[in-house]
Amino acid sequence: MPNLIFFNGKLHTQDENIPHATAIALRDGRILAVGDDTEIRALAHDETEIIDLQGKRVLPGLTDSHIHFYEWALLLQGIMLEDTGSLAEVQSLVRDAVKRQKSGSWIIGQGWNQDNWDEPHTPTKADLDEIAPENPVILWRKDLHLALANSAALDLAQINVETPDPAMGVIQRDENGEPNGLLKELAINLVRSVMPTPTNEVTDVAMQKTMTRLHALGITGVHDFRIMGGESGATAFRAFQRLHTKKQLKLRALVMLPGEFAEQAAKTGLESGFGDDFLRIGGIKLFSDGALGPRTAWMLENFENESHTGMPLTPMSEMAEKIALAEKSGLSTTIHAIGDRAVRELLDVYTEILDGNLHKQDARPKHRIEHVQHSHPDDLTRLASLGLVASVQPLHLTEDMDMVNSILGMKRARNTYAFRDLLNAGTTLAFGSDCPVVSPNPFLGIQAAVTRQRNDSTPAEGWFPSQRLTVEESLFAYTMGAAIAAGTENMQGSLSPGKVADLVILEDDIFEIPALEIGKTKVAMTIFDGGVVYRK
Repeated sequence: MPNLIFFNGKLHTQDENIPHATAIALRDGRILAVGDDTEIRALAHDETEIIDLQGKRVLPGLTDSHIHFYEWALLLQGIMLEDTGSLAEVQSLVRDAVKRQKSGSWIIGQGWNQDNWDEPHTPTKADLDEIAPENPVILWRKDLHLALANSAALDLAQINVETPDPAMGVIQRDENGEPNGLLKELAINLVRSVMPTPTNEVTDVAMQKTMTRLHALGITGVHDFRIMGGESGATAFRAFQRLHTKKQLKLRALVMLPGEFAEQAAKTGLESGFGDDFLRIGGIKLFSDGALGPRTAWMLENFENESHTGMPLTPMSEMAEKIALAEKSGLSTTIHAIGDRAVRELLDVYTEILDGNLHKQDARPKHRIEHVQHSHPDDLTRLASLGLVASVQPLHLTEDMDMVNSILGMKRARNTYAFRDLLNAGTTLAFGSDCPVVSPNPFLGIQAAVTRQRNDSTPAEGWFPSQRLTVEESLFAYTMGAAIAAGTENMQGSLSPGKVADLVILEDDIFEIPALEIGKTKVAMTIFDGGVVYRK
């Protein structure tokens, strides 16, 4: 008998065997039955709670397939800079933070983007030293591939004129060779290594608050990634395990492993997919290149008006060794690739290693490429033939379109965020946000994929409108696509009897409202594991 029944709704089941339904019954964290009001209400007993949906739309619980959940939870304790429109605004927020902190305490922030400032200007340590001479400060750019540190932070990290660039990282310098405070890629870890580690209590509380934020957006699952470098890998995974042990983990979490630990994971016999309905081991995360913003994406041709093609972060020979080791050991791989050369080289490696043996990964999380941001047309059909998932973030396109047009030119820009071409080729798309790089709001992501427009309806027809998706296709990528990527399609992703009871009830029907209104959609209720975790 069911614990909870919802009726008089519009269920988007994503189950072809139950295409139309108005009611759903839940029991002990699972979906007991789905059907019409009469048959489902007949299952009720004296202790069943029955809720009238009043015609509201019901979806499967949504999954963010690429989120830096642990890092975001901690960054939310610092200063958020994504809405700053000038260097002066950034300095003002840092100045306010300094007033609240003791001398010597760290000031941490994230989200600045000089390209969006009224007067674009790349900041340096001098812009922070004058307002925070005694507090170490580190401010991540919005893409997390570039950070700005002040002199106090550089001194603690012993970064000076004699410090060499680390592997896969760049310490930017002035004309005298003196570090100017800007750190690219793994050079950021020189500062991260001297930052204090938060206590277990602070971490757990921060993660619980962040889960509540996601529930309000209808998100019941995450594929959690570390930011570049593995230093926080063990700390993050222990935090997830603590919450799980205390029954405080209210998300289906697939936690990725830093690529640096591939050998250790293989030697211990750890396999992707190990875990339970709440917490599972994902794939090993590797980086083939950087990002378009700081021009560290690895391209086939030079950036416009520049004489370089970006940079590989991991030599492809090393990448091939780790992918081969992972495939042999039962570990999935999830590889960051932004530029078209990074994507092509990576596809060549997978072609050689997988050699058509796609059946090996059927029972575990799939091999996947993260971002697939800019691809050569010849390569867009290759992911499907290799069984690779394209883990992509549609909200990036609305923020990046002007930058991409500028640094790649319109002819090459048309091959950026080519979701329709990937889907038409048979590729499984898994949608995520890359939060805290952009908002984790999945409805903003759906709107971006459907319209390829900013909120002000520009460009008029959408940015390369032939790449637009439908609402149904976009929702699938946040639900079943994410489940396929995780190897959990038999457990989640649709409103089917026997699957976990994760669902979201909307105030607005995303299938009926104008496409440019989808991002404003409000969640009425989120149910996780059969219990209400959010109610508007």
